[in-house]
Amino acid sequence: MLKGKNILLGITGSIAAYKAANLVRLLVKEGADVRVLMTPLAKEFITPLTLATLSKHSILVDFFDPTNGQWNSHVDIGMWADAYVIAPATANTIGKMANGIADNLLLTTYLSARCQVFVAPAMDLDMFAHVTTQNNLKTLANQGVKIIEPSTGELASGLEGKGRMEEPEKIVAAISAFFETAKRLDGKKILVTAGPTFENIDPVRFIGNYSSGKMGYALAEECANEGAEVFLISGPVAVKTVHKNIKVISVVSADEMLEQCLKYFSVCDAAIMAAAVADFKPKEKEKSKIKRQEREGMVIELVPNPDIAANLGSLKNKNQVLVGFALETDNMLENAKGKLSKKNLDFIVLNPANVENAGFKSDNNIITIIDQTGDVKAYENKPKHLVAKDICDCLYLHLQKK
Repeated sequence: MLKGKNILLGITGSIAAYKAANLVRLLVKEGADVRVLMTPLAKEFITPLTLATLSKHSILVDFFDPTNGQWNSHVDIGMWADAYVIAPATANTIGKMANGIADNLLLTTYLSARCQVFVAPAMDLDMFAHVTTQNNLKTLANQGVKIIEPSTGELASGLEGKGRMEEPEKIVAAISAFFETAKRLDGKKILVTAGPTFENIDPVRFIGNYSSGKMGYALAEECANEGAEVFLISGPVAVKTVHKNIKVISVVSADEMLEQCLKYFSVCDAAIMAAAVADFKPKEKEKSKIKRQEREGMVIELVPNPDIAANLGSLKNKNQVLVGFALETDNMLENAKGKLSKKNLDFIVLNPANVENAGFKSDNNIITIIDQTGDVKAYENKPKHLVAKDICDCLYLHLQKK
């Protein structure tokens, strides 16, 4: 099950680092493409040369190579991986992960990774049993990290107890088991819209909004991770994806987004309309830059943009699922329910525009899902990649009913 998978292995400063050589060997034997990240201290326990030879890739330790200035992007590394395995994981690294501390390349990559993360702890029995370590592990587990429990036996200290990093064979088995799990969206084609639209006033000015695209891209990644082929129709954003199951179609205006949605929707099983499409556009677009002195007190006449979700709702067949978003500031539930019915959506995702640390630009979101039966389910504020999982859970249930 690991053939063709991109596995990122993080190695921290533990005596158990010697096991990493066999772990790399086994992963490569299973057909995985393995890249290795090391903390500076890990190099004291096992040499980068050994791991580079086994993985057939150079080893990454620092943010850049001081000999040539080449930058090692934690963002690109994190997006490349299908799974990120940190083995061995010391109490120090586990504590930093749980608290968002990113003082080396291994940890910054963890915070950037969009794939499943595995942690294989390795430490003395008292360190492992300590309430702080246990709380940190619980925090990581609650955030979706899979903990590969250490085994019991003789430790480097000479004591007997729980804290030995699990054997490489069992770590590989745990990773394989994750990929063997049937992907819920295998064979499905999903359209996702993301980001803002920009409506030109003249060649250098536009009407837009603060959407970052993070929610739409998280949804596209989650659908792709569940096996779907994703058509991601994206407005102008800074985020990006390299997932092999995602085709990105870049657009600027609402009209361009509608054109691409109409092109792909007919072949899709579902569409998630996460983009923040501008409601209005200028009636006239100037071909040259408007000079201030020429237009003192100028008035821009606006006309409505097409309602993309409503357009797709009118075309939706009985086997398709259509998901909308409602960004509201007032009468939120009532407004969302109105859009749900008017646009012929299967369910709508309501998110408030006036909550701190949620929504536009934020890495977090807080949502309420409302469906055609009147069922209303509210969720707590959480990172957008976890919000995407909640939305995909609901999408999967609706697809099953079709």
